[in-house]
Amino acid sequence: MSADEPGTEGRRLLPVDYRSGPMNPLFTVMSQPTTPPVEEPAWLTEPPVSDVTEELPAWYKELQADAWKRFESLPTPSRFDEPWRFADLKKVRFAALQPLAAPRDPGSIIARAQHERLEHFAAHFVFLDNTLIHAETPALPEGAIVLPFNQALERHGDLVRDHFLQEERSLGGDKFAALHASATLSGLFVHFPSGCRCEWPILTHHFSSQELAPTFPHTLIVADGHSEVTVFETFESADPAKQTLTVGMTDLIAQNGASVQYVCFQDAGDDNAKHVQLNNTVVGKDARVKSAFINLGAAWVRTESINRMVAEGADSQVFAANLATGIQEYDQRTLQCHEAQHTTSDLLFKNALYDQSRTIFGGLIQVLPGAHHTDSYQTCRNLLGSEQAEANSMPGLEIDADQVKCSHGATTGQISDEEIFYLCARGISPEIARQMISFGFLNEVVQRLNGDELKAHLAREIDIKFRELLEAGQMSPS
Repeated sequence: MSADEPGTEGRRLLPVDYRSGPMNPLFTVMSQPTTPPVEEPAWLTEPPVSDVTEELPAWYKELQADAWKRFESLPTPSRFDEPWRFADLKKVRFAALQPLAAPRDPGSIIARAQHERLEHFAAHFVFLDNTLIHAETPALPEGAIVLPFNQALERHGDLVRDHFLQEERSLGGDKFAALHASATLSGLFVHFPSGCRCEWPILTHHFSSQELAPTFPHTLIVADGHSEVTVFETFESADPAKQTLTVGMTDLIAQNGASVQYVCFQDAGDDNAKHVQLNNTVVGKDARVKSAFINLGAAWVRTESINRMVAEGADSQVFAANLATGIQEYDQRTLQCHEAQHTTSDLLFKNALYDQSRTIFGGLIQVLPGAHHTDSYQTCRNLLGSEQAEANSMPGLEIDADQVKCSHGATTGQISDEEIFYLCARGISPEIARQMISFGFLNEVVQRLNGDELKAHLAREIDIKFRELLEAGQMSPS
């Protein structure tokens, strides 16, 4: 079509590139106008390292230096990156990040963490602004190693090295992972030798209080043959008014019949906190891993979970319960990778959304060649509590083996009028009815975890959040 043909007035015609197919309009590719790339300002001008005086292994210092070079070379996520599809990239701009200062007022934070913790626990560690401020280990089993990360590097460097940041794949968070690896880390190294079991969970509290100063929690859990451990990690804001950034990573390794449960509970400031959580899980022969993400706070959350079943009998279960309000955005990406025969996995993500909040879910079940007799499920369900809320779901399958049973699905909807009518007919107000239904919707995820006290604690926290919404008048449809 030439520019002087009928029907082209006022239209800008783009040049056509016919190299992709025959000269037929159905096969043409319209070349897009190019714009010069905009140079993004650096997030940080130097590595976020504060442990230079400590006796750290040479291999670890070299890893930090290489990670910083990689961080500087990687571009900022853009709208052209498939792993960042649907994300609001205005929230991924960190040009004003600052180095951390020494934490202030640790006493009040310790008291707060002790007040909030479970009644029964094997160990409790509290970190404020990337610094350990409190540790208790009343009921750790004999042989278990549970240490702050830098202490573990000094005392058990070779053991840490064998499992630390071994996953090379990414779901889009490469730049965050490189920044994390270059930084001074807080968090725990947990090693349970063969046959070591713990009745109570290991608790970790992370608090952030400094404006635009990122923290870098890292949890490395290694469970040898037929051991059993639960780690419950909590992230909060010491001052909800501060704009904080947490870049956390977790490595979960369960070997030969071991059982690991990891729960990440995030309830930071709704309006200012930003949280990145990158999880890598490797499940060995006849081993089991449960990992769960509970998000009730933060203005922006990016969660990535890579789960690899590498030997026969491996089982991975991944859960999430997210309550989004205001203009919060929760961006979730997952991979269930089956690398051996007779492996299983199950994923259930549930999002309850209110106001103008947004959630994004992108998940893939991948069955590699030879991974026959795989049994895998992936489900994302979204409950919309307002007409302005937005839920995006992109489940996927990639199967290269035979005799597998895999399914995926996503649903999005509102609370039905029939459910509200049923409860109102029994004397319950519409607002309370919505609260009850929404709570039950998320509580299904909590009930899949192990430990009655842990489940009761999480259910109570979710209920408190719903009550806050009720008091703010957000449980009515808008």
